Amino acid sequence: MRLLVTGASGWIGAAAVSELIAAGHQVLGLARSENAANAVGKLGARAVRGSLDDPDSLRAAASGVDGVVHLAYNHDFSQIAAAAQTDRAAIDAFADVLAGSGGPLLIASGTLGLAPGRIGTEDDMPNPAVHPRVGNAAHALALAARGIRPLVVRFAPTVHGVGGDHGFVAVLARIAREKGVAAYVGEGANRWPAVHRQDAAKLVSLAVEKASPGVLHSVAEEAIAARDIATALGEFLDVPTASISTEQAAAHFGWMATFFAADAPASSAKTRASLDWTPRGPTLRADIAAGAYPGLAAG
Repeated sequence: MRLLVTGASGWIGAAAVSELIAAGHQVLGLARSENAANAVGKLGARAVRGSLDDPDSLRAAASGVDGVVHLAYNHDFSQIAAAAQTDRAAIDAFADVLAGSGGPLLIASGTLGLAPGRIGTEDDMPNPAVHPRVGNAAHALALAARGIRPLVVRFAPTVHGVGGDHGFVAVLARIAREKGVAAYVGEGANRWPAVHRQDAAKLVSLAVEKASPGVLHSVAEEAIAARDIATALGEFLDVPTASISTEQAAAHFGWMATFFAADAPASSAKTRASLDWTPRGPTLRADIAAGAYPGLAAG
């Protein structure tokens, strides 16, 4: 297939581009800047200029493609509503191009907050009012009525790997280094899912090739205790591991407090069965021990 990938120079996107090319697909990578265009070119894809803020540029970039893998998103938590509006406009722009083709429109979503206190599954459909991005996922799934094959991939909150993960675990490592302690909240029994970057990329490739319209979970480890994550960080950074109270969490973790205290396990059993997807990458704790977050051990 001829596929357009947004976020093609990003952490997950770059791995997905490489995986799609290896699978024999022709890949166009959306690039907002010259630096991004160069990065896309080095991956073996053809860069096409465009911006999520400009729906017309997205329609032009997607012209003539068989499908779109939409992985780009503005994760600025101070602009949640605006980011979701931009994302909705991008989804609609791609839908305008793909309408009637039966081609895949894959969008990224997340498992965090899906089913608090229990293991979330692909069948869980949270209220779109919970978060505007959840609403966008529901909107995308409804595009099947326009002759599109919509795919919502909910990624684990931690997509880890060596050399470029700047997400939640990198923030936790930075906090542990700065505070001199790798902390967790309460007993640290709350659970997080995780997936290795290459496994996530493989899932994207399998999804565009053969997934039926619906929700997929990019989750390898469904329930890692926060205490175990903190312990792995403490061992790598050579700092003690300790429990802090719920009342202390905001002062210690800042904006990360709510996320790291969440109990948000998620399963990918249905995804594995439907796509014959078997995650094979290192675990999160193995990646932490291997130095997946370089430089954070320094003072």
